[in-house]
Amino acid sequence: MKKILIFGATGNLGLYLVDFLAEHLDRSEYEILALGRRKTDYFDRFNVGYIPFSIEDPEAYVRLPQSGVYAAVHLANVMPARLTGSDPAAYIRVNTLGTAYLLEYLRKVHADRILFTQTYADLAGHWDNEICLRNELPRKLKFTGDHAVYTISKCAAVDLIEHYHQEFGLRNFIFRLPNIYMYSPETYYYVDGQKKLISYRYMIRQAMEGAPIEMWGNPDRGRDIVYVKDFCQMVWRALICRRDTGFYNVGTGVQTSLRDQIQGIVDVFSPKGKRSEIIPRPDKYDAMQYVMDIGNAKAELGYEVQYDYLSYLKDYQKEMQSDRFQGI
Repeated sequence: MKKILIFGATGNLGLYLVDFLAEHLDRSEYEILALGRRKTDYFDRFNVGYIPFSIEDPEAYVRLPQSGVYAAVHLANVMPARLTGSDPAAYIRVNTLGTAYLLEYLRKVHADRILFTQTYADLAGHWDNEICLRNELPRKLKFTGDHAVYTISKCAAVDLIEHYHQEFGLRNFIFRLPNIYMYSPETYYYVDGQKKLISYRYMIRQAMEGAPIEMWGNPDRGRDIVYVKDFCQMVWRALICRRDTGFYNVGTGVQTSLRDQIQGIVDVFSPKGKRSEIIPRPDKYDAMQYVMDIGNAKAELGYEVQYDYLSYLKDYQKEMQSDRFQGI
């Protein structure tokens, strides 16, 4: 059987991805192995093996399979949203050096391919001038702010992966991720080391209570709202495709305005007879706006968006009521 190793499986993306792959892959052909930092039996529910693992530990790779490895899905990383303080070395140690160790392991075991998640902050220098983030836009980092070293470390990892593709023939598929929307028990993230409530989680909570929701800035500005299960679909398609390489934006190709975002949250989550009032606040700052160009993902992978904005919210509501994260 072809072994698919999911690194970073205990993170939010990893938890959804293991579930998706367990359902969509032919389990008589593929064996899924989950790897993460936690000690857990969570993956038993999917009949998936689990190995506690730190990607930046070069000695740990001897505990991994040494034959039959088909693919590695590399989701393991340190990111600013989860870092409570300033630790630039952590980004390099995990995101860059950890990737180098993983690539050398894959070379030695003759793996077929690696899939890696890149941050859309590699295009941060275009954000003020480009609403449509085209796949072919050249890399343009910002070298200030809390995402600078993180983005540098991810870009270095992408370059290492390309080296192993050209030098050793390791197939590579890179996914440029904006914010991926999903339900999870975590309602906070960090900005410059300061704890902040995730804005759309806050608005959903307000709507569930029938409480007012402020609509900041220009409500006609919008962004590409991509649901985690569409991200999982794209990864799945790259695992089974016959291409040698690909660089793909993850998204829907549709821009959803802030007005429509908030209205959708009220429509789905507010109790009947107690709808949240939407309060315009044009005096507040404008939200970032962007839409992801997904043309090549459609053409090369056969990717088809399954979740528009409202269907994402309705599935999110179902996920809130499930026990997906129990035991992790």
